[in-house]
Amino acid sequence: MGPDLVDRAKRGDKEAFTTLVLELGDRLYSVAYRILRDAGRAEDAVQQTFLIAWRELPTLRDESRLEAWLYRLLVNACYAEIRHTRRWQPGLRLVQLEVPSEDDAQLSVANRDELERAFRRLSGEQRAVLVLHHYVGLSGAEIGTALGLSPGTVRSRLHYARQLMRAAIEADARTIASGGTA
Repeated sequence: MGPDLVDRAKRGDKEAFTTLVLELGDRLYSVAYRILRDAGRAEDAVQQTFLIAWRELPTLRDESRLEAWLYRLLVNACYAEIRHTRRWQPGLRLVQLEVPSEDDAQLSVANRDELERAFRRLSGEQRAVLVLHHYVGLSGAEIGTALGLSPGTVRSRLHYARQLMRAAIEADARTIASGGTA
């Protein structure tokens, strides 16, 4: 993805923009999916991101910042999806299971489910910084630049997101141990 390609897309070249979409679409979708936890909503967020990008691309001053700019648009589209889609959480009764052995594949699934439930309890802002940090691998400064946040705000959101994840996992463990519902 060279500066020439971005420059051509900025001038309205549809083929250049299509090439950018093809190169970056999967990465943006994977970030959106990890924030929203829903394939359809993630697709909508990515589509909204590219629509805004096509319209606003001529205003991008620094072609080297394209990816950070797209992450910002994507995270904002994810926030909009979260606001516009009412969350439905079924009342599930957690059944206490025997503790499987460490090499059991069920343990992996149980751990993944536990993380998923905890992740869904986070706000969109907290999900975004966790995904950009742990999945995309951006530093706090890069996340701040991409989202227009100060480094202190990024650190704070990461800290509280991790703290809430830990608390949610511990609460689920206590609920399961007592035989209650989640």
